[in-house]
Amino acid sequence: MPHLILSDIHANLEALEAVLADAEGKYDRILCLGDLVGYGADPNAVADWARQNVAAIVRGNHDKDCSSRDSLEHYRPLAIASAAWTRAHLTEQSVTYLQALPRGPLRYEDFDLVHGSPVDEDEYLLAASDVNPLLPYLGAQATFFGHTHVQGGFLLARGGVKNIVPRAALELEPDYFYLLNPGAVGQPRDGDPRAAYILYWPAERMVEYRRVKYDVEKAAGKIRQSGLPAPLADRLSMGV
Repeated sequence: MPHLILSDIHANLEALEAVLADAEGKYDRILCLGDLVGYGADPNAVADWARQNVAAIVRGNHDKDCSSRDSLEHYRPLAIASAAWTRAHLTEQSVTYLQALPRGPLRYEDFDLVHGSPVDEDEYLLAASDVNPLLPYLGAQATFFGHTHVQGGFLLARGGVKNIVPRAALELEPDYFYLLNPGAVGQPRDGDPRAAYILYWPAERMVEYRRVKYDVEKAAGKIRQSGLPAPLADRLSMGV
């Protein structure tokens, strides 16, 4: 059976529950690329779920910053407000769990898990020009990454880099390296508000990109009622 690979849940319990329901019975274990918390209204519920159910995980920048007291000055105003709110609402158990999450790259079986990129957990890989310098640093044929909230990824060959358009099934060819992004569960930014994830068959070298609708209004309503900034709720319905 395939692995269920998730990223950027961002405390959106409704989106997470929709993904789990959509993938029910289709996977053998769950892997996560970080950012369990931040932006959404259910950080403790998501952290508790991950602690009990995820087989392997790397930390995201929001996991790191929301569970520390370090300066947030490198964030934009919305992210600062979100991180401050999350810090105030995390339980001690959640803080302890988030602080213990490993930094990527994390080798799992014969592929790697990272949050941002193989060389910098906070780096955004959005274009071929971002990916070109990474080929010498790829330790596995397949590397799964998140952070951008954009489903898809990149195929790397000696001749250059190609964008991967997430059209259902993708077979990994042995002569190439792949950077594969499941997209965001809790806050997609690729114009599609549906929660995004990947199913990966390691033996068959097959990836399936998937999307599922969830109760956006319920998740947005929780954000508004919690005291988090309203734009964090508004953006969920737009996928931006």
